[in-house]
Amino acid sequence: MTKFEELGLKKSILDGLRDMNFLEPFPIQAAAIPVLLSSQDVIGQAHTGTGKTAAFSLPILQNIVPRGGIQALILAPTRELAVQISGEINKFAKYTGIRNVTIYGGQSINVQFNDLDRGVEIVVATPGRLIDHLKRGSIELNDIKFVVLDEADTMLDMGFIDDIKFILDLVPEHKITSLFSATIPPEILRLAEKYMRHPQQIFIDADDLSGEGIDQAFLIIKDREKTDYLMKFIKENKNGQTIVFCSTKDRTRRVAHELTKANFNVVSIQGDLSQFRRDKSMYTFRKGKADILVATDVAARGIDVPEVALVINYDVPTQNLVYFHRIGRTARAGGKGRAITLVSYSSIGDFRTISGQTKVQMTDLNKELGIEVKIPDTLKREVGQRRGFGGVGRRYGGGSRYDGGGRRYGGRNEHGERHEHRERHSGSGKHYYGLRSRW
Repeated sequence: MTKFEELGLKKSILDGLRDMNFLEPFPIQAAAIPVLLSSQDVIGQAHTGTGKTAAFSLPILQNIVPRGGIQALILAPTRELAVQISGEINKFAKYTGIRNVTIYGGQSINVQFNDLDRGVEIVVATPGRLIDHLKRGSIELNDIKFVVLDEADTMLDMGFIDDIKFILDLVPEHKITSLFSATIPPEILRLAEKYMRHPQQIFIDADDLSGEGIDQAFLIIKDREKTDYLMKFIKENKNGQTIVFCSTKDRTRRVAHELTKANFNVVSIQGDLSQFRRDKSMYTFRKGKADILVATDVAARGIDVPEVALVINYDVPTQNLVYFHRIGRTARAGGKGRAITLVSYSSIGDFRTISGQTKVQMTDLNKELGIEVKIPDTLKREVGQRRGFGGVGRRYGGGSRYDGGGRRYGGRNEHGERHEHRERHSGSGKHYYGLRSRW
């Protein structure tokens, strides 16, 4: 097993890693760090929770100098992920004298001006707010030696491709670029072809967004029964904290309210909260002062809490990849965890699509709990027509390969929230998640 000492990192970096009890690199780190240290560009395909932050940040810390101006730029799709990356870098850089700043919308720009005035070497930013600083002249990219695009597929889905190109056109031509993404669609390859120099491709679990290491289970019930079973599963979780994912802001508020009424220790985050309240909720959860976090998918890219033992999907996500990002909040960096999905009758077809991507056998809680699935005839026909499935007795947990598919429903802003411009299909037989259904 490779040790961090064998990768040629400075003592100051190794000391920081040792303080964090990081002794052996994870596969993406062992593969990417030597390549980046040799000044080669990298395209890394690895899903969430695999240790990507250390993979791209440790070579940066190795090669930049304190008080040398802004020398590294890291782009992230959401403010939550940007804050998480900055926090990790602060730990890695504890003994190096290297400082970083987080640049994102929703925080006072004057606070960011003050941080920049004190001097930083690394900027971690969302694209929109970074462009604001570039136009104001408060950030210059003339001395950039390293560029990182993290969660590149998400930035693409959120419509940031033009912003990314604008930013990359401003950095020096001779720099080391790394791009990390769970999937590598053609648009990302075209971006790499234009802005990267003969990148070495590193694939870690590239075809295995299976949730291996996570005990995955599902329960098919009527929508109105979900809250009761949610509370049951939370009470049974004795091993750590719980994250509950909901599909909409309204659902998030309602579920958090119901849990609070039942005397659970709960915090929630969703797009309508101010940045102060979002930060306060996340701080409370990370410090273990709350047992449960209820969140929309805006949080899925920015939560890294080792004590999360259980993830509950209150709603079936609308994209396959979102499911794996959600459940990846547990079993962080090779640990173990559990994920339960509450499937309303009208969401069975969508859940089957997701379950077909996992290589582990999902636990059927209907069988374990003796709960019979009684789907109305109208919904049976709808599920069969929409998904091409026959009866409802299909075995979950197939072994098909996940190729980065998944449907897109609107765009997102830099805060990670979906734009509210879905089409309304009144009477069309389509179910939009978050709208309360009898089933």
